[in-house]
Amino acid sequence: MKDCPLLVIAGPTASGKTALAVECAKEFDGEIISADSMQIYKGMSIATAKPTVQEMQGIKHYLTDFLDVNESFSVASYVRLANEAYDEILKKGKLPILAGGTGLYIDSFTGNINFPEEQTDPELRNELQKKMETVGAEEMLSELASFDPQTAKELHPNNKKRIIRAFEVYLTTGKTVSEARDESRRIPPRFHTVFVGINYKNRDVLYDRINRRVDEMLANGLVREAEEYCRLPEKSTASQAIGYKELKPYFDGACSLEEAAENLKLSTRHYAKRQLTWFNRNKNIRWFCPDLYGSWEEFADEVKTYIRGEIYG
Repeated sequence: MKDCPLLVIAGPTASGKTALAVECAKEFDGEIISADSMQIYKGMSIATAKPTVQEMQGIKHYLTDFLDVNESFSVASYVRLANEAYDEILKKGKLPILAGGTGLYIDSFTGNINFPEEQTDPELRNELQKKMETVGAEEMLSELASFDPQTAKELHPNNKKRIIRAFEVYLTTGKTVSEARDESRRIPPRFHTVFVGINYKNRDVLYDRINRRVDEMLANGLVREAEEYCRLPEKSTASQAIGYKELKPYFDGACSLEEAAENLKLSTRHYAKRQLTWFNRNKNIRWFCPDLYGSWEEFADEVKTYIRGEIYG
């Protein structure tokens, strides 16, 4: 095994990352570090598609189900905890496997990037939150684009927390998030990283997987779970999980459950497209498409052959 190895399994939601990561962990004696910005929270198991005990198949998973839903969590905190998990796995002589769909977490950890997110000014943050409530996310994004166009382009208007954070970083440090990230990239990467991506040649296959996952979530109790977590303050990150905000109109009597379910499927498909846009910028990812193989087993065998050559060859 090469020095400081790291296997990354990335891809859009519902693509099969968990199943592949577990299979690789069993094949190569590894343990899994989650790269999912919502699975970090306690509870919320259905909406975030948190791996079940059965799906984990006895493989240890790190950075899932540990943070209270009312707590905030920064990218810098994620990188710190992921490094600790990596060291623990390596100390056991096992292969660290980073698996998930949050591109910012993956890029920040593998690229040794650390945003200056630990510096906070509660008074400034409060002012920015009030401004967000007054002028709205679209206007704030437009203003952000005037001094940090790269970050503004990457952010969705729904991601109010990161929009506010981009302003806060700039106003407290004098540097934009993009500048801080570029400076961090000059630090040599810590790992020998092998990137594997899962996608589907036929986009309809992925969308069908997404639709079926939503149906399964609803059958497994998503409505009950969402009713509980929709009571969270709107400013909390956990309340923004896909699956909760789409069901809120149903709870408010503004639409039927069927309409809310269709909106949830649409939101999830849009999210998958944004994930793929992010990951496609990483030219180091070797993409594999399960729908081009005769079976999942054939697909997984091909992936494992590639990994074996890159990490153990």
